[in-house]
Amino acid sequence: MAHLVDIFDRPLSEPDVVAAVAGAGVGGTVTFVGTVRDVDGDREVVGLEYTAHPTARSRLADVVAAVAADHPGARLAAVHRVGRLEIGDLAVVVAAGCPHRDEAFVAARRLIDDLKATVPIWKHQTFADGTEEWVGLP
Repeated sequence: MAHLVDIFDRPLSEPDVVAAVAGAGVGGTVTFVGTVRDVDGDREVVGLEYTAHPTARSRLADVVAAVAADHPGARLAAVHRVGRLEIGDLAVVVAAGCPHRDEAFVAARRLIDDLKATVPIWKHQTFADGTEEWVGLP
């Protein structure tokens, strides 16, 4: 079964991700949408950029394949954005379409957790006080 896996330098579409996991055997669909927020901790975010290692797409495909192996019949999608993003933009969208809701929740949770833990995509934040921070660097 083909799964949607990609990294884009343009806005993400939650409806497109949900459509990618739709199917006759899907009884439950769970999505997670990561959105750029204006505050991190107690600091106001004024700029954000995501950068991906050249292997990021293949590593993302590996994550999706591992989740699919543990959830036969699941339809999975994971997309991440790179480049400069604005407050409110979608940074990441994952979805799991499964025969039953419990499995869809478990698969979607693992998909986003494993993506965040293992895919080499880094966030560079700039704050209103002039400081900056890299998140996710090894």
